[in-house]
Amino acid sequence: MRVLAAAVLVLAVAGCGSGHSAGDLTGVVLLNQQAEQALARWDEAVAKAGGQRVVFAPVGETYIQIGDWEGDGAGKRLLMDGQVKVDPAVRTTEPVTADVRWADGTVRRLRTMPPAEAVRLLAPPDKLPCVDCAGLTVTAAKWTTMTIDTTRGQATVPAWEYTLAGSRVKIRQVAVARAAGVTVTPPSWDPYNSPGGTWIERASVNADGRGLIVTFTGTPKTAAEPCGEDYTTEAVESDNAVVVIVYSHRHGGNEKCEDMGATRTAPVELAAPLGERAVLEVVQGLPVAVTAGG
Repeated sequence: MRVLAAAVLVLAVAGCGSGHSAGDLTGVVLLNQQAEQALARWDEAVAKAGGQRVVFAPVGETYIQIGDWEGDGAGKRLLMDGQVKVDPAVRTTEPVTADVRWADGTVRRLRTMPPAEAVRLLAPPDKLPCVDCAGLTVTAAKWTTMTIDTTRGQATVPAWEYTLAGSRVKIRQVAVARAAGVTVTPPSWDPYNSPGGTWIERASVNADGRGLIVTFTGTPKTAAEPCGEDYTTEAVESDNAVVVIVYSHRHGGNEKCEDMGATRTAPVELAAPLGERAVLEVVQGLPVAVTAGG
């Protein structure tokens, strides 16, 4: 069941011109359609992951770098391009399953993957993983853990720590099997021919679960001042996720304004407690980190 929560007027600022005016009825309809499509993709991903009540859905990068690169930083460029491979001589022993532990005490046992499979996740979605490339080579892999952001708060997860040939830098990569977690592939986005929307960066949830505070980039001023904006928010909800839409209320039209951004927050009212559901941004329907608020 999808629910459109009542819009909440907030004296906050809009997303640097990227938000849509609440008075733009065509934009409102298109953003709601975009939100519904995002929910459908998320529902499908949850079903593929087994439809568990507590899902594992990482937010942001699933690896961390330990140490600094030597020389001209070529290693950094190779890592960002996903040009990393595991030497076939590397031998490891890892459990078939391991625990994911959330900060609230929740524990879920999930399938893991070997180092040569996990290293492929370092490649960006639009890049092929490194196979025979002259990139970084992993010469050893150690079983360990790391802490990452997820859709339901921080979690300690199983991970591989990679030693790289010719470098002091080590890389830690999440070792949870891709099929054991929830992942979505966002649609291609054309800034000239899509509804766009304001990209929320993170969210906090209040004690009763019915209220969120979302963070995004907006203008430094409110709509009471020239070049400023206020906001309304709308939540489009399903059983598995919530998409937050942010609408702008500008001070006035035809103003010449500097393109300046500032961190802003706005409240969102939900029709039902957030519970185990993910919070998604409306631009591409990707999850954002959620933390407990006041």
